[in-house]
Amino acid sequence: MAQSALHLAEEPAEELGVQEARVVRSAPPIDIAAAERAAADLLRALGQPVEGDDMRETPRRMAHAYVEMLSAEPFDFTTFENSEDYDELVLVQDIPVRSVCEHHMLPFVGVAHVGYLPDDRILGLSKLARVVDLYSRRTQTQERLTKQIAEHLQTQLEPRGVGVVIEAEHTCMSLRGIRAVGAHTVTSTLFGVLREDAASRAEFLALTRDRSK
Repeated sequence: MAQSALHLAEEPAEELGVQEARVVRSAPPIDIAAAERAAADLLRALGQPVEGDDMRETPRRMAHAYVEMLSAEPFDFTTFENSEDYDELVLVQDIPVRSVCEHHMLPFVGVAHVGYLPDDRILGLSKLARVVDLYSRRTQTQERLTKQIAEHLQTQLEPRGVGVVIEAEHTCMSLRGIRAVGAHTVTSTLFGVLREDAASRAEFLALTRDRSK
C-alpha cells in the first residue's frame, strides 16, 4: 500500500527572514467503529475471551492505541535565514522513535540522531524531532523511515548535507520468532557533503556512534 502523501503550504511569516510551511499528512479517514469491530473479531479468532468482564473494553482500547500510534499531528516547518553564515554540523541526538513494523504490526522503538550542514537557511531545532515523529507514526520499515526523514530535510531545507542514523529494538524480533531480546538494528542515510566528503561523513558517524554506545 502506498504511503500517505504530505502537503506543504507556504504561510507568510511576521518576522523578517522567517519562513514557515505547514506540514500536513493526508491519509484515508479513520473508521474507529469498524476498527473496534475488527479488533474484537481478531481477538475472538485468537481464542481470547472478549465477552468476559476483563476484556470487554479491550477491542476499543486496542483500536484507539493503533490510531494513536499511526496518527501524526500537523506542524509548521519553520526555517530562519542563516544570518551568521554558520557552516558547521547541526546535530540533534537521541530523538525518540516509536513506530509500528508493517510486517507484524508490532512496535519498534529507539532513537534517531539527525544532523545537517546549513546552507542559506537553518531549521528550528524542534522541527527535527517533528519530522522524525511525522514519519514514525505510520506502518514502517526502519530502512524506509530513515530515508524518508533524510529526504524530507534535504528537499525542504536544501542544506549542504543531511545525515540520519536510527537505532531501534524491534519487538517482532524480541517477542516472537528468534526472541533476540536486546538486539538493536542500526540504519543510516546520508546526503550531500555528509555522503560525499570523507571527513564530514566520518565526523557525523563518529558522533552518532559514540552516542549510541
